[in-house]
Parts: sequence; C-alpha cells; structure tokens
Amino acid sequence: MSVMLKGPVLEGALVRLEPLEHRHAADLAVAAEEDRSSYRFTWVPSAAEVEEYIDVQLARAADGKLAPYAQVDRASGRAVGATAYWDPRWWPTGDALYAIEVGFTWLAASAQGSGINTEAKYLLFRHAFDNWHVSRLDLKTDARNERSRAAIEGVGARFEGVLRNWSRSRVAGEEGRLRDSAIFSITSEEWPECRARLEQRIALALDRRRRGAALPLRG
Repeated sequence: MSVMLKGPVLEGALVRLEPLEHRHAADLAVAAEEDRSSYRFTWVPSAAEVEEYIDVQLARAADGKLAPYAQVDRASGRAVGATAYWDPRWWPTGDALYAIEVGFTWLAASAQGSGINTEAKYLLFRHAFDNWHVSRLDLKTDARNERSRAAIEGVGARFEGVLRNWSRSRVAGEEGRLRDSAIFSITSEEWPECRARLEQRIALALDRRRRGAALPLRG
C-alpha cells in the first residue's frame, strides 16, 4: 500500500495537530496578530492574509508537496499556529518515503515557550519515523535566525551546515532576494535518543503547567 503524504490528526497532551482547513482561519488570524517581533525571518500571514495563506498551503497539499497542520492548543481549543510536513522524498518504487522535512512552523507569541512547539515536533517526528519509517527528517531556517536555530537544536536535530542562496527570503524589504539556509537533520539511528529527550521536555512542561508555573522552555 502506498504511503500518502496526508498527515492524520496527531494528538498530544498540550497540542493537537489537525490537518489545516479554512475553519481554522479565524483563530489563526487572531494568533498571527499577537506580538509579531519573533516573525522577522518566518512566513506568517497577517490577519487579512490568513485565508489566502490557507489556500496556498492547500494547493501545495493537492500537488502532493505538503501536509499542512493547524496547531491547536488543547487547553483553549484554539488554533495558535501552523506547521507542516514538506518536501517528501520517495523510494524509486514510489510506495514509501525515505525522507521528509518539517517546516512552515509558526506560533502565536502567547504560545511560544509553552511546550507546544516541543510536543508538536515530537508528534510529527514520531509519526514520520514510526509510521512512515523515514530514514531522515530535515529542518531548516534562515541562517540569520538565531532563535529558530536554537529551537531546532533544542528538539534534538543536528546542524549540518549552511546552504548559500538556498531559497527566497521572507524578511520584509528583501522581496526578490535569496537567503542562506541553515540545515538540520535527525536520522532514524538518532531518533531513539531524540525521542527520549523530547519526552523528558514534554513531561517537564506538563508538570510545570499542572503547578501553574511559568515554562522556561524555548519550545
């Protein structure tokens, strides 16, 4: 049976990843208009652009290039950001993936540092390695985005290097320019150690949430 790039609902304790639909637009419009200071290097729509943003992601999904998600905060039931599987690479037989990327990730300012990003990555990684049996999972970011690079390393990915002029810049005022991309990966051999690290961080986030404490996490 062929593996389809259609991500199922992925349920965690802090976050539920739901395949992105227009029903998420109202929540995402609110989320996107919170403090936008952390979005300099990231493609995050304004409230007015959310419907078009969803259209673009769904068109990519229809072409088989993307499996987009809304990140839904379990505590409030509101969509507080987005993420996706991206750039699937198939074995020549076309019936299984050997690698995939996780990207197009953003969170409302109020959800950053809550543990949601950590658990969302855990759910995506677990499904890719345990269900799709990929050998490699990629993550990348603008090479200048130190915050994102630290967060990616924090979830256990290994830095591989910088690819120069790799993709379009998302920085305002840099339209038509290319950016350097920092490339990270996790291999199937590294996944068990990465999984254990993420489970520990999620347990810490849940414990602190139960005690009503602030979460000193980057995820």
